[in-house]
Amino acid sequence: MKQKKVPQRVCVGCQEMKNKKELIRVVRTPTGEVLIDTTGKKAGRGAYLCNNEQCFTKAFKEKRLERALKHSIEPPIYEELRARFDRHE
Repeated sequence: MKQKKVPQRVCVGCQEMKNKKELIRVVRTPTGEVLIDTTGKKAGRGAYLCNNEQCFTKAFKEKRLERALKHSIEPPIYEELRARFDRHE
């Protein structure tokens, strides 16, 4: 029996390959809106972050999310991500 391939993605914070299911996806939709994609299936350009605050902080300071999405990100999106990490700790 053939084993299924697990999708891998690179975290924009730490630049490590991880399983797609372990990461948080931030997506820029075709209309230019930036959202946190909880399903992982929304249409648009995606960037992935580890589920830890160090990766988020590094991505925020170096504007890695903005570069990966090729679009500026509004402060409410960063606040929503920061709140997500505060709940996990």
